[in-house]
Amino acid sequence: MILVTGCAGFIGFHVCLLNLKNEKNKIFGLDNLNDYYDVNLKKNRLKILKKNKNFYFAKIDLLNKEKVFNYIKLNKIKIIIHLAAQAGVRYSILKPDTYIDSNIKGFFNILEACRYFKIKNLIYASTSSVYGLNKEIPFKENENNTNHPIQLYAVTKKTNELMAHAYSWLFNIPTIGLRFFTVYGPWGRPDMALFKFTKNIFEGKKIDLYNHGKHSRDFTYVEDVARIICDLINKPSLKDVKWNKKNQDTSLAPYKILNISCGKKISLKKFILEIENNLKIKSKKNYLPIQLGDIKDTLSSKKKLNKYLPNIKFTDYKIGIKNFITWYKNYYNIIKK
Repeated sequence: MILVTGCAGFIGFHVCLLNLKNEKNKIFGLDNLNDYYDVNLKKNRLKILKKNKNFYFAKIDLLNKEKVFNYIKLNKIKIIIHLAAQAGVRYSILKPDTYIDSNIKGFFNILEACRYFKIKNLIYASTSSVYGLNKEIPFKENENNTNHPIQLYAVTKKTNELMAHAYSWLFNIPTIGLRFFTVYGPWGRPDMALFKFTKNIFEGKKIDLYNHGKHSRDFTYVEDVARIICDLINKPSLKDVKWNKKNQDTSLAPYKILNISCGKKISLKKFILEIENNLKIKSKKNYLPIQLGDIKDTLSSKKKLNKYLPNIKFTDYKIGIKNFITWYKNYYNIIKK
């Protein structure tokens, strides 16, 4: 039995969809359906998932420990994919309390459930934002320092990684933390760049380009992310054979951290150009200074991921953007005049 928290969210929805392709899987989903962004988008994702007889949903806030425990006990959950969180770099500057509640207190309740119900594998979401002030790229899990975050969102996710290690060590709980790199694609979040750019270009509005558009990102297609998560379900983290002092990520606990990325750096200007090419509309740009909390460039090393899951193929960003815009047009019934 598999539990997916944040099942109505962007990544959670795609993870559930992919898991449900296997008729043997029963997926139990939790989500509090908060209003951080359009709740109707979350409800429409759920409508699709509920069409499958093997999907079961409960509206539960992870801060309600009693309800979370009862749901896990009742459904005999053995694997947890924890994707519920308060997302967003910029929002964490405006509403920090929300991040402490959702990302730390909520995660604590999940870890306690893993301990109490002897969960066989916990896969949870972290973020590339933990790399903070690092200048050297590509970012490597074992080598880059993650002690200099530049916004609270990253702090809460780094805290999750530390909490997971403690529980792995103390209670022998297999945990795998996934540092996601700019996930995008169909059914994406309205607060993210691809969604906002597409919407504004369609509506003839200017798109805001912070750092004067000089950012670059390791864009990772959401269906690739979902596939990796599903592949990890039956690959719980195992204890390493021995301690290696040179490798700061190695631990005798059944604990792992993995970068989840395409492994290619794409400039924001190239990304926007591809959106324009698909829409056949030239964007109007509003160039702005770098925004507080933003990392200028991200690029991931895939070496560790490839070792753990060899032969992974990733979707080219041009195909990913095309797929998103096709979805966007269909979802909003946009007809080109």
